[in-house]
Amino acid sequence: MCLALPARIVEIHSDDSATVSLGGVRKQVSTALIEEPAVGDYVIVHVGYALSRLDPAEAERTLALLAALDRPAREQEPEQEDAAA
Repeated sequence: MCLALPARIVEIHSDDSATVSLGGVRKQVSTALIEEPAVGDYVIVHVGYALSRLDPAEAERTLALLAALDRPAREQEPEQEDAAA
């Protein structure tokens, strides 16, 4: 399954690339497909390319939803470790 995820640009590079942050994970992606990227912009990232800009409010809602989906799995991890011990 392939996902395109929202990420925030934290650094612009001179070679049509930028460093983006997604939940604290930083990755360098190509910005060749969008015009005039800027630090602070939210973009949709898919397979190493920033595909388009995203409204900041929409990006925050999507990131909050993704974090909420991950929360139950993280809450179960200690129980699984306790059961294995």
